[in-house]
Amino acid sequence: MSVDEVQPSSYRDPSGFLFRREGVLYRHVAPSYASDYDRLTGSGLYRELVDAGMLIAHEEVAVEGHGGAHRVLRPTPVELVSYPYEWAFSALREAALLTLDVAERSLARGLALKDASAFNVQFRGCLPVFVDTLSFEGWREGEPWVAYRQFCEHFLAPLALMARLDARLLGLWRAHLDGTPLDLASRLLPRSTWLRFGLLTHLHLHARSQSFYADRPAPRRRVAVGRTALLALLDSLRRTVRSLAPREARSEWADYEATHAYSDVALRAKEATVSRWLERLHPHQVWDLGANVGRFGRLAAAHGAYAVCFDVDPAVVETAYRAGRAESRRDLLPLVLDLANPSPGLGWEGRERDSLEARGPADALLALALVHHLAIGRNVPLPRLARWMARLARVAIVEFVPKDDPQTQRLLRSRRDVFAEYGSEAFEEAFARSFRLEAREPLAASGRVLYLWRANT
Repeated sequence: MSVDEVQPSSYRDPSGFLFRREGVLYRHVAPSYASDYDRLTGSGLYRELVDAGMLIAHEEVAVEGHGGAHRVLRPTPVELVSYPYEWAFSALREAALLTLDVAERSLARGLALKDASAFNVQFRGCLPVFVDTLSFEGWREGEPWVAYRQFCEHFLAPLALMARLDARLLGLWRAHLDGTPLDLASRLLPRSTWLRFGLLTHLHLHARSQSFYADRPAPRRRVAVGRTALLALLDSLRRTVRSLAPREARSEWADYEATHAYSDVALRAKEATVSRWLERLHPHQVWDLGANVGRFGRLAAAHGAYAVCFDVDPAVVETAYRAGRAESRRDLLPLVLDLANPSPGLGWEGRERDSLEARGPADALLALALVHHLAIGRNVPLPRLARWMARLARVAIVEFVPKDDPQTQRLLRSRRDVFAEYGSEAFEEAFARSFRLEAREPLAASGRVLYLWRANT
């Protein structure tokens, strides 16, 4: 008998839960949610949102052992689950605008979003999609939007901090999975933001209101909020979100495409070799580690792969995302990730949000012009780096950059050279413990070498 693997990410929702059986994802709809689910589908809202590409589609199916469910759904899976703390600024903003659009369309059909969590949005390439079918409930005239505070904490506060201070404040998500506390955001933001009506209303005064009522009983009477007022609230939030732009910041690697050490001959040789190996491998999903603006992730996508492009620099990920979004790409997802401190398991029991490794293995990974950054820039021993890569993917295309390369020397400018063992022989020996070598290709006129490795397990 098949055993269900209930997904820890959905333990909070009394309306239902996600589970896997034999690797297939399903959603159990509880009887308590029956009337709201039937209203979602019967009102035409479900079909409207799916047809607009705003909501993930599903099939209603029968699954043994779930006869007590109101329905069992088999949602269309996304290629890779990602989290808000991995998104570019513009990706988070797109997710916010999608949530507001879904909320507005819901009101037009007599429903409302009962929560506005950023985790309810995923990405198909660079296109956001709402994925929580159980977030809808019937709305009665006069009811306020119960998800207003959550929207401000999950979207408006982090976007404002990134726009007005620093994109690296995206990292606050790891410490605050339930959203950035509004009082914290209000204290951190510059005084000039009090002069912006949207931020004043939805963030600063909202935070003060929370503080005022924190140790007081809730008002006995709730102010009735009509449809017109709710639509005005959503419109105000939308205008505030749209007014926020990614902060222009100097980035160490933003000009890498112009300053890399490759000659035209070496770069063409690298592209040709990687292309040939991708054609040989036919991977379904490729993780490009240290992708910069995604040049080689795009090459993988051109060979039919779904390419996930990771980089530590929010500026280059922002550039990659905006380019992909402009092209409506569904085969390329740029994400922010520090490879020396990758996304861990987070939330309740450390399992509510998966670590990077738990979301693998990928069919193939690209580690091009990366090893020296981790081995020298972050002091990661080569054997440990190899073991980690072997857990992330079945096959790895890895570029070795020698110590006399200008980019390696750039890393050594501000530190003592204590890396006597860093060299091609040590690299090959370390990776041979975790991989089998399938191909080796020196890059002409560069001193660099490309390797095709297959994991031992």
